[in-house]
Amino acid sequence: MQHAVGAPLPPPHRQGPGHPGQGVSMNWNPQQGGPVPPGPPPSPSPQPAPAAPPALPASAPPAPGASGQGWNGSAPHQAPPTPHSTDITGHIQLPPGAPVPLPSPPTDTAAPDVANAAVAVLLIGPAGAGKTSVARHWADTRRVPTAHISLDDVREWVRSGFADPQTGWNDHSEAQYRLARRTCGFAARNFLANGISCILDDAVFPDRPVVGLGGWKRHVGPGLLPIVLLPGLEIVLERNARRSGNRRLSDEEVARIHGRMAGWYGSGLPIIDNSAHDVPTTVRVLDDVVARSIASPPNW
Repeated sequence: MQHAVGAPLPPPHRQGPGHPGQGVSMNWNPQQGGPVPPGPPPSPSPQPAPAAPPALPASAPPAPGASGQGWNGSAPHQAPPTPHSTDITGHIQLPPGAPVPLPSPPTDTAAPDVANAAVAVLLIGPAGAGKTSVARHWADTRRVPTAHISLDDVREWVRSGFADPQTGWNDHSEAQYRLARRTCGFAARNFLANGISCILDDAVFPDRPVVGLGGWKRHVGPGLLPIVLLPGLEIVLERNARRSGNRRLSDEEVARIHGRMAGWYGSGLPIIDNSAHDVPTTVRVLDDVVARSIASPPNW
């Protein structure tokens, strides 16, 4: 246990056998991180100084009772790392996450093998579009390691003080959405830097480009592939009705969000209408769209 400033705490007082009822404090050496046992009692008469012991070789183990032992004097601390050591934890060093670059175009005219490509996909759509189901199935069925990063899941990490927009959109809910997007972006960059593809899902509105796509581009990088999942309004209402908890919206709110999402038509982003598709069929269409996006990245 340590003080807030980082200095170690002194050991607790102990009862000494020769002083009943009184605490005997051990000598404390903060430089070595452990207690130093008290020295032996003084001799009744002065004795001549003993000859200096021979120097121990560098590889000899420390003598019993030396400083650096644990509280009971039985568990010595580990030796400090050698100066040339840069890792004392034994953990695998991971490369740092960096902005995702634009995908490399294929070297031939054939479509790239999207199943083996390391990509970052942003799946956009209204509530009830099936983003989460499609993203999970796409990540589950790829032949390379792939992560699904759900914005709603990350946003709901906040337990005490959770700002739910359904109870009223305010600065707190806006801040928590922005924080969740930034957290998801950092996670995506780290996954890609370590060879793991990822798919993110979010309800990004075309009429708020700075907060929506602009924010995702800042957090992840220009190589992020945005794809819109936009079924018909009747399908969205039906799927939303099967939801529960704070993820179920009113029909009026679903219709309003769906109307705003229609602004993606004409934006240049690829749009998948999965009104008549089940999840596996939608995933096959998504694979095709991702392959074409790698070959010719959208201008966003």
